[in-house]
Amino acid sequence: MLVESLKLPKDICMGALKVTMTGCHEAWIENYRGILEYTEGLILLQAKTCQVAFEGTGLSIDYYTNEDMKISGCITCVRYQA
Repeated sequence: MLVESLKLPKDICMGALKVTMTGCHEAWIENYRGILEYTEGLILLQAKTCQVAFEGTGLSIDYYTNEDMKISGCITCVRYQA
């Protein structure tokens, strides 16, 4: 409630996952916790409160740090799981 009343970004204050996509070929992910699965067809990430799966073809992680990463390839589906 405090975060909303002060209009602070939820991704910073609550550690929420932030996904930014450029078309279907690039995705930038912030605030993820870990990589659970990594293949050319599926990249599964753990966030604070959920898991997010990137499905497609030729997927690769271009770079990653403890806080963010970039995924490239032909992304056909982004699925969130509680």
